[in-house]
Amino acid sequence: MIASVERSQVSGDVEVPPSKSYTHRAITISALGPGGSVKRPLLSADTRATIRAAEAFGAEIAIEGETLAVAGVGGGPKTPENVIDVENSGTTLRIMAAVAALTDGAVLTGDASIRRRPNGPLLKSLCDLGGEAFSIKKDDCAPLVVRGRIRGGRTVLDGSVSSQFLSALLISCPLAEGGSEIEIKGELKSRPYAEITLEMLRAAGAKIETDFERFAVQGGQSYDLGGYTVPGDFSSASYLLAAAAVTGSSLSVRGLRPSKQGDSAIVSILQEMGAKISWDRSEGVLEIEGRELSGVEVDASLTPDLVPTIAVLGSVAEGQTVVKNAEHVRHKETDRLRAMATELSRMGAKIAERPDGLVIEGGRLRGARVSGHHDHRIVMALTVAGLVAGDTTVDTAEAVSVSYPGFFEEMARIGASVQVRRE
Repeated sequence: MIASVERSQVSGDVEVPPSKSYTHRAITISALGPGGSVKRPLLSADTRATIRAAEAFGAEIAIEGETLAVAGVGGGPKTPENVIDVENSGTTLRIMAAVAALTDGAVLTGDASIRRRPNGPLLKSLCDLGGEAFSIKKDDCAPLVVRGRIRGGRTVLDGSVSSQFLSALLISCPLAEGGSEIEIKGELKSRPYAEITLEMLRAAGAKIETDFERFAVQGGQSYDLGGYTVPGDFSSASYLLAAAAVTGSSLSVRGLRPSKQGDSAIVSILQEMGAKISWDRSEGVLEIEGRELSGVEVDASLTPDLVPTIAVLGSVAEGQTVVKNAEHVRHKETDRLRAMATELSRMGAKIAERPDGLVIEGGRLRGARVSGHHDHRIVMALTVAGLVAGDTTVDTAEAVSVSYPGFFEEMARIGASVQVRRE
């Protein structure tokens, strides 16, 4: 699908969608326990992949309005009857590969993008803990074969690629027969996502001790998450907030209460760049007023999903914006550093790609035909850029279904001149 974007402003109020990260974890942890309810989940392509995978392992999940009713497996997932297709969801692939190590085995695969994403550190750790896990193509990418059952033990996990590997192990290891020790090698990238996992596991009763260099996990545990309400998603909110910031608009965004989401950093980044923000944290309402923006330096090691948004903000800000410590962003649905450098350059931005980031000289964007690279975050970020540039088309617009299915409808509702059509 093609999104056509014209120069426009936004106004009014909008509620952010629920968090994709919390929804994935709530589904999985509930499914591995006796069950419960997941209230206000995000129902997107990615989280539906997690629902189907949880059902393949024996859970029963029903969508009842804005709630998921989950009948769990009580700590004993069954061996799936068929290959698990995670489609485009890297989170589903990694977490469910570790769940597979609690069964007699499973095969997991996904779309072309998933079949290019590395999983070596996770496969190694599952083997260290007593399972058998390997890539059919011997390139650390899906299709993956995982055979259990992990018994526990000690493993050293490379933290430089993705925190999803750690989250996957933390979800599975408490259900192993014996205890596990996970030592992190190097810097743990995207640490806030691991903190979200720990928060939810502890809410379900798990006992895990850590200083974030080593994780000590007792074996033989069980989960009971009960009724869980998913918070709003700061990653998705970043596009709404950026839309107001770059167009000099005023917008009220609801559903943003403080949480462990690293992407809540978008609030302080926008304030540093010059946007006027008022945030009622108890009510979860954030008011933003766009003003002239100035360049900033951002360390993206903890907030990889904000990189496309920051690249757009930097392209219209006065002065230089530097994004650093973002090399792990190259291993997402696409190489997001290269994609944003390429597409924003087509729109007239002065942007240089570094091995671990971007250097952007702010200026004026112009309309262009750009590619969303089949990546939901690239598509949404470039749509925001189009609000300033005008006369912009973004292909592969259907990718927004991964995390924000109603993105274009919401943008149009708050005043953005956006139309979506089939190619």
